Amino acid sequence: MAPLTPHWNRPSHPDIQDVIINEHEFTSKSLSKISLPPFGLYAKMDFPPCTSASAATYATVQCGRDKHLNLNSDLLYINHSCEPSLIFDTASLNIIAGPNGLQAGEELTFFYPSTEWDMAQPFNCLCGKPTCRGRISGAKDMTKAQLEGVWLNGHILELLDEQESTHGNVDLGKETEPGNGRSTEDSLTKDVLPEDATAQALKEALKHAEKVVEAARVALKSYLESAALITLKGGESHSNNGALTGETNANGFSGADATLATGLKRRGVTSRELSGEMGGDTIVAPGS
Repeated sequence: MAPLTPHWNRPSHPDIQDVIINEHEFTSKSLSKISLPPFGLYAKMDFPPCTSASAATYATVQCGRDKHLNLNSDLLYINHSCEPSLIFDTASLNIIAGPNGLQAGEELTFFYPSTEWDMAQPFNCLCGKPTCRGRISGAKDMTKAQLEGVWLNGHILELLDEQESTHGNVDLGKETEPGNGRSTEDSLTKDVLPEDATAQALKEALKHAEKVVEAARVALKSYLESAALITLKGGESHSNNGALTGETNANGFSGADATLATGLKRRGVTSRELSGEMGGDTIVAPGS
């Protein structure tokens, strides 16, 4: 399949993306023009320019069990990597920085099987990373070990659960009782599954949301501390008696900022606490 000829106005994201077009097929790439903290928002998959696709192609992104979208922008030039710099969160239609953040000049990549179940155009990965998976054809053809440690979308998790359940049923079917087509073990296994695919997907989404909130909390706290330091220095230079002007708390915050800074020391409940795995106070320990 020949590379797609752009039909949109280029560049589509000039402030955040630098596209490098190469003559050889499928060798173009993108570099970031901005730096982001872990899980910071890089771009949105907005409709428009995105449109629904009638079928999967090498240029579409899978956003549900049977749903695919056309990016219709330079975001198409974000390549695959087994250690990606970005996450395509199709549930929220957000493209966010990975757990290591994003640096200006870094190549923009994401893990294709995190969105794609059965790819229309498989390929041999040449990312050169230590964890390179080799042949990339979609999550359907990957082992648990190959998918370990990477962020996966809810529809991929759901399809993986169904695949595992189907394989398990085939194995158990060898001991089926005559006439009913299903063994007692098979029925029991289906009845006592610890949680369904929807619950698992929701838990994964909650964990992801916690990481985004925590990254924002750290960034805001750092900003407020910097602002407070500037305020303190300004107070020292303008005070007639050498004392600081205004009332500040021990951390150098005053007024509403002091209240906000105090609130930043409290994490709030996590998904593990909500599920009953942990209890008690959730205030961050001093020095953490």
